[in-house]
Amino acid sequence: MEKRTKRISKTRYRRKLRVRGKIRGTADRPRLTVFRSLRKIYAQLVDDNKQSTLAAVSSLSSELKKSLKGKETKLEVGRLVGLLLAQQAAKQGIKRVVFDRGSYLYHGRVKALAQGAREGGLEF
Repeated sequence: MEKRTKRISKTRYRRKLRVRGKIRGTADRPRLTVFRSLRKIYAQLVDDNKQSTLAAVSSLSSELKKSLKGKETKLEVGRLVGLLLAQQAAKQGIKRVVFDRGSYLYHGRVKALAQGAREGGLEF
């Protein structure tokens, strides 16, 4: 079993590097990067030139917890995280981003987060 987990994490790491090698965030168009665990989802806007995070939101954010009713599915929470990130980006004057899905496939919660960010006004 131990070899299998090492192999899976190694392939995920290689996939992440492959995706990351093709995109780059700038001050004009930052990188929207996604991380998801089994229960939570995190998103942040990154300027790779300055190596700084411009905005970050997660399903643990206090702003998001206020709007949650408690019975939302993971997909709904992902969409709300995307909406909240788009609102924070709009406050900073950011309208265009580059989407970095990391090592995850573009479906499920990652897709829901992207759709929520688009609903909030971000352009990919």
